[in-house]
Amino acid sequence: MKTDRAPRIVVAGLGGDSGKTLLSLGLLLSFRRAGREVAAFKKGPDYIDAAWLSWASGRPARNLDSYLMGFDVATDSFCRHAARGGLNVIEGNRGLYDGVDSAGTHSTAELAKAIQAPVILVVNATKVTRTAAAYVLGCQAMDPAVPLAGVVLNQVAGKRHEAVLRQAIEETCGIPVLGVLPRAPGEAVLPGRHLGLVTPSEHPRIGELERNLLSLLEGHLDLDRLAAVAAAAPPLPVPLPSARHPGGSGGVKIGYVQDSAFTFYYPENLESLERGGAQLVPVSALRDQALPPGLQALYIGGGFPETHGAALGENVSFLASVRQAAGRGLPIYAECGGLMFLSQALHWQGGRYPMAGVLPFEVEVTARPQGHGYAELEVDKDNPFFAPGTRLKGHEFHYSRILAPGTPPPTACSVKRGTGILAGRDGVVVGRVWASYTHLHALATPEWTNSLLSIAGDFAHHCSS
Repeated sequence: MKTDRAPRIVVAGLGGDSGKTLLSLGLLLSFRRAGREVAAFKKGPDYIDAAWLSWASGRPARNLDSYLMGFDVATDSFCRHAARGGLNVIEGNRGLYDGVDSAGTHSTAELAKAIQAPVILVVNATKVTRTAAAYVLGCQAMDPAVPLAGVVLNQVAGKRHEAVLRQAIEETCGIPVLGVLPRAPGEAVLPGRHLGLVTPSEHPRIGELERNLLSLLEGHLDLDRLAAVAAAAPPLPVPLPSARHPGGSGGVKIGYVQDSAFTFYYPENLESLERGGAQLVPVSALRDQALPPGLQALYIGGGFPETHGAALGENVSFLASVRQAAGRGLPIYAECGGLMFLSQALHWQGGRYPMAGVLPFEVEVTARPQGHGYAELEVDKDNPFFAPGTRLKGHEFHYSRILAPGTPPPTACSVKRGTGILAGRDGVVVGRVWASYTHLHALATPEWTNSLLSIAGDFAHHCSS
């Protein structure tokens, strides 16, 4: 089997908000500024961090989710999209050993072992010195097979603090401290919001942010030693050409709503439709007055429609266009934010904003998460998209919930894991419209691609006959 070099590191932490994203972005921007090729990956199901990694790397970041797609597919995806020179950064999620159970199954550590990537551990050093070495030592002892190669310290108060931390870790743990992330006002670097970070498409001063990040980290990271750690990763197999060809009718035209309100799309989902012969047509729910003519299907991903509620509600002609298209039988597949957009109205922070009016309920956005984590559905009702008995594995992360009318909306799935929309159900079906809170990934659920291509082809045939 042929092998190839792909210099790589996994950026892991002791928990959420440890500084993984800050270090990952800083590395990508620094190496790009030096003229090196970079690529970025995000462990687990995540859109927002992946969007920032895409921005910093200048190319689509890929999600590597062993729970959804298995280790073999995740490894294959990394091999297909890795930069052959320069640096590949894989940002972990949660803590290094946090997985779906007490054994840490599908953790960042397990992914690092699967792709044989050295791990750089980010340690938040707020109000600790030698104890930080105990954190690192514990991570080393938990699983000696995890290739823990170095430490980057976050929230370092000053030179003395750094010196004590560095000496304690290097003498106790025998691995190098390869940099520090100085204390900085969070909003000046990565402004936050209720679902994590603001997306790059919504950041008002993206150029200033890049300068701030590079300025903050300049001189604080040992880029040469980090590059050497990445280059020491062993070769990986060169993947064979993909043998998977989605079914369905080629030549269909599928619109997808993409603007600052709707940004949550896995690149593989769009790519799989194109490989199946679809022509993808970007559509804006904020700027366009109507759907473009000749569509055979519409895909509405997730995003933040609540923060754009007024603008979406004021685009009356576009809302009417979507409502009329659904009434004519246009296949529409919508996830999370797309479900919110297809509802009768959206309630947020005391306002009520009219939406497309395709689904028989209104939606409210709350202050607390209503569904968060992996989701598993079983299709148990006839519908135009998935055959009964199909198992769908995905994820959900939503602060919204439907305001249920007297009669529950028609649904096609029982929820085996997760929350869904209402009382253990998900997958609202109205005519040829599917709307759910569960996000699917094409590499994990190839049935999704086949379904959308097939129903679009059927609609095209129906319209031409």
